[in-house]
Amino acid sequence: VQLQASGGGLVQAGGSLRLSCAASGRTFSSYGMGWFRQSPGKEREFVAVINWSGGSTYYRSSVKGRFTISRDNAKNTVYLQMNGLKPEDTAVYYCAAEKTLATPTMSVYGMDYWGKGTLVTVSS
Repeated sequence: VQLQASGGGLVQAGGSLRLSCAASGRTFSSYGMGWFRQSPGKEREFVAVINWSGGSTYYRSSVKGRFTISRDNAKNTVYLQMNGLKPEDTAVYYCAAEKTLATPTMSVYGMDYWGKGTLVTVSS
């Protein structure tokens, strides 16, 4: 599966952005999906994951209540709605896919496919 993330940009602290990740192929609903991010000098980290149906979601603690992951299997797309953005959210955001019908891993090493990132910059 090929993944293409979009929607990044420059936003002031407290603002909102919505990231999208479009997937190719006809088996999108067979994949758990995730968003990860990487800041300069830091390791890539888990942000949020969603299972194949959209019925289960998990978030890192620092974004819980501010970010929402969702998916539209008819459009082969996963979203990350980011509200209340903070400067520490600045990073390149990547979407990833894991071929599983179970809860997807929250580990970088467990994902099977990665898209190119989209840069999110939050100014103070």
